[in-house]
Amino acid sequence: MHPHKPYAFVTYRSEECARKAHVHLNGEKLQCGGNSVTLYLSFVDSEEASVPLPEGLVLVEDFVSPEEEAQLLAAIDWSSANDDITAQKALKHRRVKHYGFEFRYDNNNVDKDKPLPAGIPQECLPALELCVRNKHINIMPDQLTVNQYESGQGIPPHVDTHSAFEDTIMSLSLGAQTVMEFRHPDGRLVPVVLPGRSLLVMKGESRYLWTHGITPRKFDTVPACDPQSPALTPPDVRTHSNLTLSKRGTRTSLTFRKIRHEPCRCAFPSACDSQGAPSTSPPSPPSLPRCHDDAAQLEEEYVHRVYDAIASHFSSTRHSPWPQVCHFLSSLPPGSVLADVGCGNGKYLGVSTEVIAVGCDRSSALIQICAERGFQAFVSDALSVPLRSATCDACISIAVIHHFSTQERRLAAVRELVRLLKPGGRALIYVWAFEQEYNKQRSKYLKEQNKEHPENHSPINKASEDSHRPVDNIQDVSKVTDGKLSVHTNRTSFNTQDLLVPWHLKEGKRQGEEESGEGVKKEKRKEKSKNDDSAHNTTSAPKSESSPVPVFHRYYHVFQQGELELLCGQVAGVKVQSSYHDQGNWCVILEKDSIEMN
Repeated sequence: MHPHKPYAFVTYRSEECARKAHVHLNGEKLQCGGNSVTLYLSFVDSEEASVPLPEGLVLVEDFVSPEEEAQLLAAIDWSSANDDITAQKALKHRRVKHYGFEFRYDNNNVDKDKPLPAGIPQECLPALELCVRNKHINIMPDQLTVNQYESGQGIPPHVDTHSAFEDTIMSLSLGAQTVMEFRHPDGRLVPVVLPGRSLLVMKGESRYLWTHGITPRKFDTVPACDPQSPALTPPDVRTHSNLTLSKRGTRTSLTFRKIRHEPCRCAFPSACDSQGAPSTSPPSPPSLPRCHDDAAQLEEEYVHRVYDAIASHFSSTRHSPWPQVCHFLSSLPPGSVLADVGCGNGKYLGVSTEVIAVGCDRSSALIQICAERGFQAFVSDALSVPLRSATCDACISIAVIHHFSTQERRLAAVRELVRLLKPGGRALIYVWAFEQEYNKQRSKYLKEQNKEHPENHSPINKASEDSHRPVDNIQDVSKVTDGKLSVHTNRTSFNTQDLLVPWHLKEGKRQGEEESGEGVKKEKRKEKSKNDDSAHNTTSAPKSESSPVPVFHRYYHVFQQGELELLCGQVAGVKVQSSYHDQGNWCVILEKDSIEMN
C-alpha cells in the first residue's frame, strides 16, 4: 500500500497472469464485513518514457565520497539555537544556516552591504574547487545556505531571486535522498531524484524560470535501482516492478551561490525582479549587437532560450499551414527532397506526402514535438545545417531569418539555404514585414487588434503594389534610442525595424498570436480559447486574479519592402524567381542556377 493513498501496487509473475486478473477482477464487488466494495484495476506501464531534464539542469551523482560527506556534515554546527554568526534559524519546514551573506526570507533577498562574520567553511573548498575544474561554475561562490530536512519536511516551490544571485546555483545533497520537483510556468512537471552525495547544478532556464521545491511527505515513489547494484537499494524500501517506495530520512543540502552586484539581464523578464516582473517590458532592453559575439549572445538570450521556454505553448498556436506555403510544397515533383530550416513544430513537414521532408530547428523542445508527431527532424542552427551541399530539391525558411540580429548573419542564413539546393532547386523564404498594410489591405496582425479595440486605430506603415521602392533606396528606420532595442506593443504597426516582441505565455483567448506570419484560423479560436482557459490552472504560480502573466521577449528584425530581395541578390549563383507580400510578410522564391559555378 502507498502511504495515505487509497490504492496498492500489485505485481504478477507474467503479463498473461496480469491480463487474466484484470479480466476477472476489475469491477467485481467484494464483501468486507457488512460493506460492499468495488475493486478497480488498471495497468502501470513499467517502461515509462524518461522525461528530459529542464534546460540548463545537470545532476552529478557521487560527487563527493562518503568520507567527504561526513566531513562536510561535521563542519555544520547546529548546537547553537540562535547563531548570529551564521544567521541560524528554525523555519516551519526545516532549519537553516547562512554563510557569507544572510538570505532574508521576509523580502526574498540579501543585504549585500552586510556580510556575515562567517564565510563559507574551509571544509567546502575542495568540493568548490572541483566544481571550478569540472566547469560547473566559472567563479567561486561567496554565499552558502544550509538546509536540514527531517522526514516529512520540504520547501515550497520557488525561483531563487534573480537580483540576489548570479546565474549558476549549485546544491549538494548529503544524507538521505529526496525528490525535487521542477515546474515550468506552462504546467510541465519534472520530478528529479536527488541521491545522497549528489550535486545539482542549475543554470539558464532551469535557474531563472522553472520553480523548484520539495513536497512535504515521508515517502517518495521513485524508479527502482538496478537489482545488480544492491548497495544502491536501501533496506527500508519495497519494490514493485520498476517503482520503488523510498522512505525519507534526514537530508542536509548545501546551496552555493554568488552574490549579484549588477541588475539581472536574463531572457526571462516574466520571473525577473530586476526587470520589473510582472511588467510586460524590461526597463533596460539589450543593445543592438556591435560584433559577431554580441549578435550570437543576443540571439541566444532573446531567441533560442525563449523558444525552448515557450515551445509547448508556441506549438499549440501553430496548427494552420499557410496556403501560399502549401501551394509551393504541392508544386514540388513527387520524390523531391525538402529541407525545412527552422521547422518549429513541423507543421509543414506533413503537408505533402509525396516529398521526402526533413526539418531542423535550433530549439530542442520544438524538435521533440516534431519527433512526437512522427516527423524526421533534428536540432541544428540555421547558419550551419549538417546536410551535404546540393542534396535538396527545395528548401523553406518560414519566419526564421528575421531572428538574426545583423545583416551579415541574415545573409549567411540565405547562403546556407542556397548551399543545400541542387542546381535548379528552389527556396521559399518568409520574413516579417515592416509594412503591415499592403495594397490598401491591413494584415491579420493589425485587424485582430482593431477587432478587440475598434477605437484604437494606430498609424499604419503603408505600401502599395503600384509604388515599388527601388531596392537600393531603402529607408533606414532601424535607429533605436541610446542603442537600446525597443519593446514592441503587440497588434500595432512598427516604428523601428529591430525590436523585442512580447510573448504572453498565458493571456486568455488571444495568447500567443503576436506574430503576423503564424496566425490561427478563426474556426479554431473558440476551441483554443477553452484550452487556454483550462491551461491557466496548470501554472505553479498562486491562483489569483493578480497573478503575474509570464512574458518573454523575442528579438526581430522586420524587413522593409525590397530589403529581402536586396539581401538575396548578394548571394552568387541564385536568382529571385518571384516575390510577394502575404499577410504582413515579405516572401521570395529563389532558384539556384542550373549549372553550379566552382
